[in-house]
Amino acid sequence: MATIKFIKEDKEVQAADGANLRFKAMENQVDLYTFMGKLAQCGGYGQCGTCVVEVAEGMENLSPRTAVEERKLKKRPATCRLACQTTVNGPVSIITKPSKKASRERAEAKA
Repeated sequence: MATIKFIKEDKEVQAADGANLRFKAMENQVDLYTFMGKLAQCGGYGQCGTCVVEVAEGMENLSPRTAVEERKLKKRPATCRLACQTTVNGPVSIITKPSKKASRERAEAKA
């Protein structure tokens, strides 16, 4: 079992190893989408790029970035993922709806 901590929501959820991050967020009423994202979201197929999350801790416990993520997130730091393309295999801490600027600043601070 994996623990997913959604930092902004102050919520922890349990997930089976290999669980999809977007599905677990939605199942537990964690909102991944901005207003425009709600209008444009593709339903979890990796086509829209609106379910962006930032991984604060536990990147090693996630599946590797997919080719879709590499394309959609090329202007975002490596700590950003598309929730619909990500499977969880251990404890992680997630920041939902990260701004591009804040994500970049956090990534630079860690480096």
